[in-house]
Amino acid sequence: MKIAVIGGTGLIGSQVVALLNAGGHEAVPHSPSTGLDLLSGEGLAAALAGTDVVVNLTNSPTFDEASPAFFRTTMNNLLDAAKDAGVGHAVVLSIVGADLVPDLVYYRAKVLQEEILKSGPIPWSIVRATQFFEFVDAVLAWTGDAGTVRLPATPIQPMAAADVARAVAEVSTGAPLNGVRDIAGPEVFTLDELGRITLEAEGDERAVVTDPAAGMFAAVPGDVIIAREGAVIAKTSYREWLAAR
Repeated sequence: MKIAVIGGTGLIGSQVVALLNAGGHEAVPHSPSTGLDLLSGEGLAAALAGTDVVVNLTNSPTFDEASPAFFRTTMNNLLDAAKDAGVGHAVVLSIVGADLVPDLVYYRAKVLQEEILKSGPIPWSIVRATQFFEFVDAVLAWTGDAGTVRLPATPIQPMAAADVARAVAEVSTGAPLNGVRDIAGPEVFTLDELGRITLEAEGDERAVVTDPAAGMFAAVPGDVIIAREGAVIAKTSYREWLAAR
């Protein structure tokens, strides 16, 4: 099976490509570094020629008001080119609970991407993942200073990027779901608790202050971004991942 992985040189994409090729498929990574411009469509026809499946792992360069336009343009370009190329399955990576966080423009943009895929001409699958372990340091940096890190007590169920990649690879080689598969880590934390665990593991003596208004995740209501019944639960725990990195 020939699989085009758009965004195939990034954190998730590079692992998806490696897994698919190790499984005997022909997975080809595409990104701006390989000559593909998803915004303009340049390079798309060549990237999708002879392709059975296209996996879209691209991300908006910003989380702000520009993100909906990015996902609208890139998904429409990709689906138009996929239809012309006779691609039989389109896969997108999204976010668990994205449709339940209307106050975050980036989450609304991901829902827009999903809706374009669902209404498009190609059989489809959506893999919705919880937050990645690899992004926790960035989350702490958003609201941290020399002495403290301010975080809300938002419930999250993070997972390792390697587990995300395995789930995406599995869906990509199966029949189109024409539906959504949720994937999540094995543990639920509050974000402030996760911050304390992370700082302690890193030998960082800053204090975590619980602040319901701090950072992007302050806009998340209740526990909407943790897994619901039926989600696939990955095995890698956060402390295992911290110890291994």
